[in-house]
Amino acid sequence: MKRSIRPLFAMLLSTVAFGTARAEITIGVSLPLTGPASGLGIPTRNGISMWPDIIAGEKLKLIILDDASDPTQSAKNGHRFITEDKVDAIVGSTATPASLALSAVAQEGRTVQISTSPVELPEGKDVWTFRVAQSTALMASALVEHMKKHGIKTYAYLGYSDAYGEAWLKSFDALAEKAGLTSVATERFARSDTSVTAQSLKVTMAHPDAILIGASGSGSAMPHKAIVERGYKGKIYQTHGAASRDLIRLGGKDVDGSIVVAGLAVMPEALPVSHPSKKLATEFVERYEQQFGAGTRNQFSAHGYDAYLLLQAAAPVALKKARPGTAEFRAALKDALENSKGITITQGVIRYSAKDHWGLEDNARVLLTIENGEWKAAN
Repeated sequence: MKRSIRPLFAMLLSTVAFGTARAEITIGVSLPLTGPASGLGIPTRNGISMWPDIIAGEKLKLIILDDASDPTQSAKNGHRFITEDKVDAIVGSTATPASLALSAVAQEGRTVQISTSPVELPEGKDVWTFRVAQSTALMASALVEHMKKHGIKTYAYLGYSDAYGEAWLKSFDALAEKAGLTSVATERFARSDTSVTAQSLKVTMAHPDAILIGASGSGSAMPHKAIVERGYKGKIYQTHGAASRDLIRLGGKDVDGSIVVAGLAVMPEALPVSHPSKKLATEFVERYEQQFGAGTRNQFSAHGYDAYLLLQAAAPVALKKARPGTAEFRAALKDALENSKGITITQGVIRYSAKDHWGLEDNARVLLTIENGEWKAAN
């Protein structure tokens, strides 16, 4: 009897082990596929559509929900991911206010969030949030350096009245003050506004040497055109949220000559051969444009794809400690990211630590200008 039970018991153990080994890794994705920020969310989803079906030898399951550019809906999506879908990690949102709401849910549910926006969080509130996007401070410093080199002494700011706009205003003002630049006007507008006539009039009447627009996607073109229509002749700068074809498509000739700080995937051709992301970014852009059309490259799709590259690096390490679908696996993913020592993505090399959930450095950005409707490397 004992001899008949033991083989059966061994067979059951083998079956359980095999079944466990093939457990799915489930990722919840919450993006602004509709609403004011859909111009960012749709290309992010396109980048995610290029993920493989297998990650670290395990089947990958994606659950993609629309947050409609709304923080309340984003939080609802996050709660569903954690309580109903039992996801192993969350990706999103590309809209900063929605990502902010999602981060609170991720913190409460002790689940890794890979934010595809540069969401700013208070110390202690970003324990489970890892950004794949460049930090606002990193990108703002590039614009401040450019202004200094080109003799700009005064500036005005016209940006969103939300988390993205305020983060840029705070970071840029602090860096500009240290560099000796003087702010002469600050105006805000809502993402849903259809006109910024009053605000553009106020910033242009202050006669700044340069104007910085803190907006994203299609929302970055309207204030730019309004400033030009007021007769402004100074230099106009745009943030990395504006680094998409929407700015060129909607801005037309008015955006020619603007300076835009961007992620590497917008123009990998400008990178030196020695850059660690040169090959990866170039291959991604080629694949993306083959699938979605010439000229469709943008940094938001790259953020979506880069989230996979982070998981690809972290998942094998986490699987050595626990199985997907468990709290232990979620914690192991977090530990793996914090101790990764360097993950090359299309936008640079991310070096997370327990105290730094940004990870990208100066070589993760490029300065671009627009010339006759095309991106060009800026001087």
